[in-house]
Amino acid sequence: MRFHWGWIEPVMPVPYVPTLGPVRPGDPLPDLFEAVVEIAGTGRFLPYDKDRRWSATKTERVLVDGIEHDQRQTLVPTLLERGAGTVKVHVYGAEPDSLTAGADLARKLAAAHGAAKARVVWFLGPEQPEAYAQGVGTRVQFKDFTHGPGEASAVPVHYDKQLHEEAGFGEFAEEMAADGFAFLHQQMQAGTVGPVLTVLHDGRVAGAIGPMETMADPTGSARLLPQYFGVLPQYRGHGYGRALWRAAMHWGHQHSAAYQLLQTEVGGASDRLCQAEGLASLGFVNQRSA
Repeated sequence: MRFHWGWIEPVMPVPYVPTLGPVRPGDPLPDLFEAVVEIAGTGRFLPYDKDRRWSATKTERVLVDGIEHDQRQTLVPTLLERGAGTVKVHVYGAEPDSLTAGADLARKLAAAHGAAKARVVWFLGPEQPEAYAQGVGTRVQFKDFTHGPGEASAVPVHYDKQLHEEAGFGEFAEEMAADGFAFLHQQMQAGTVGPVLTVLHDGRVAGAIGPMETMADPTGSARLLPQYFGVLPQYRGHGYGRALWRAAMHWGHQHSAAYQLLQTEVGGASDRLCQAEGLASLGFVNQRSA
């Protein structure tokens, strides 16, 4: 399928590609849209897909036959073939009924593909009030390393892999399982991921960020990949989160990353930290059940 880019670009407030997620402003968006359609249903990863570090097979694909594309709006449905299945319809459009059309399509395709969930995804520009995304959205944050990594950590941060287990990383991971650290711990034990940075309190892991990895983007630039990031509730307020974040940014800069893209829950601790650290907002990605 060929997209008419003149129809999409005016109603795309956030540079976001279905199945890939947010991309850097200036990346070749028309080519990326064509690429995710081209490989739909093959189970292959595009070489710059950040998710390929977690699996051998791509579990989300564009439902090409369900795409609706005209001058009014573009609806791009995807199917996540994990668990009971989820259909998401990405809405690029500013018509009063665009979200309703997206929700209707999501429900129809979920029924057709036997997916348990139907969701609609829509976008708001960075100039929009964050209240519009509260509770339903994430903010796309952009860290540019052109001018360096930023301030250094004021708290010691540990890089040594062996230290994680000796200092109770397993216990930390279990307590922070809801933030993805139990999964990350499994990957660490398998030796399949990059280093994880930790901060200690009385010799025990109080917070962590990782894995620290870079990957070439569609233009060949190195980007620092998103990390799992968290501090145990009882140790928040000590500056550990900021220390971990700054150490991670220095790691990225030292490993030649040009930038990092993140999605943070609007109003959450990571969202506030990224804003305080000077990251640029590229807009909001919102999602709800159809």
